[in-house]
Amino acid sequence: QSGFAGGGGDASPYKMVRIELNYLGDLKMSAKHGPSGAVIKTAAPVDNEGDGSSFSPTDLTATSLGACMSTIMGILAKRHYWDITGLKCTVDKEMIADPHRRIGKLIVDFVCDKEIPPEAQTILEKGALTCPVIHSLNPKIEVVTNFKWKS
Repeated sequence: QSGFAGGGGDASPYKMVRIELNYLGDLKMSAKHGPSGAVIKTAAPVDNEGDGSSFSPTDLTATSLGACMSTIMGILAKRHYWDITGLKCTVDKEMIADPHRRIGKLIVDFVCDKEIPPEAQTILEKGALTCPVIHSLNPKIEVVTNFKWKS
């Protein structure tokens, strides 16, 4: 197994998670996570006939990318006893029409204010790029990643 969290593990093509969605009207949805019962809501953005009152579906894609990359970094940090508590991640999403409306670019910025050795930083950065979400995105989406470590 590689030193990255993305390799091996219990990832099986046969394990599924069910998400139940319900259209609430006014371009809004609720989504229930089967295993936990947690519920999130979405709303269409203002620039796509919605009121922008919650995450849009494409906002959740951007959120999933940042959360997934951060989680992989957390797994690696836990395995090596590195403390990255307080790691900050921001994702900027750019929509385009080419000819269909879609995500064109995601810029993912990480800031860690903990003292992390340079070799650990390299492992964490490479590990983040193994996350399942980044490998599930359409290759037409440009993904830019930036890491800032305490010097």
